[in-house]
Amino acid sequence: MTTLTVSRPGADNAAGAVRRGALSRIVDKLGGGLMQVVLIVLALFWLVPTLGLLIVSLRGDTDNNSSGWWTALTRPAQLTLDNYSNILASGFTASFWNTVAITVPATVLVIGIAAMAGYAFAWMEFPGRDALFLVVIALLVVPIQIALIPIAKLYGAVGIFGSIPGVVLFHVAFGLPFAIFLLRNFFVGIPKELLEAARMDGASEWKIFSTVVFPLAKPAIASLGIFQFLWVWNDLLVALVFADSGAQPMTKALQSQMRQFGTNVDILAPGAFLSLIIPLVLFFAFQRYFVQGLLAGSVK
Repeated sequence: MTTLTVSRPGADNAAGAVRRGALSRIVDKLGGGLMQVVLIVLALFWLVPTLGLLIVSLRGDTDNNSSGWWTALTRPAQLTLDNYSNILASGFTASFWNTVAITVPATVLVIGIAAMAGYAFAWMEFPGRDALFLVVIALLVVPIQIALIPIAKLYGAVGIFGSIPGVVLFHVAFGLPFAIFLLRNFFVGIPKELLEAARMDGASEWKIFSTVVFPLAKPAIASLGIFQFLWVWNDLLVALVFADSGAQPMTKALQSQMRQFGTNVDILAPGAFLSLIIPLVLFFAFQRYFVQGLLAGSVK
């Protein structure tokens, strides 16, 4: 007697779905865990030079010349704060505050002017708007180097050559084209109905900009602020040309130390780390807004 076995398609599909579902969950868990491990390893690898610079800045000149910085991990007695005491006593503090006096106004002015200009190009009608915006885009390709000599002559004529205001104005002028382009493109993505509703309520253009548009643009403004801050903080070329000894930022101070002392690592390492730590803290503090600003406008 032959027994026929009849399979149930629904049951087989359900069993296959269960098996595939369990397998997918296992693969997802392993894949997610593996990705996290890879990202952690990459982050640690990225931080190795920073850690090395910190340890070098805390070691004496003799230790740095005789062995690698990693030896301090097993011999922490090598670490000392004498290098920082020496560099702060040598006048490096004045260069630090000069850097702050240059970077903060250059960043704030670029954000403020670019935000207003970006709003005007995005939502205000005026004669020659499109042509003027094309001029702004064209200024993006103008290299800094071709403007150094003409602006140096102009600064000399008006009496601001070698001063902090002169350096700030140069950074503001060359930071505005990109800033206006970035914020204008972000403002265009704001729903038009939101602005029309504010106008129907009697809000002026300034009221709409300050209470509606500007708060919505925080991610883009944060990203722009980080870019502008890092560019000005780490700048050396403009400082070499337009800042004299009394207005020199940290980058120029470090460069002069290299020219004077050659390979004097106990001076260069702590100065470089002090120059590095402020942008690093700023980036980690505003990284959430930075990522939001990069993604802003990518999805409608």
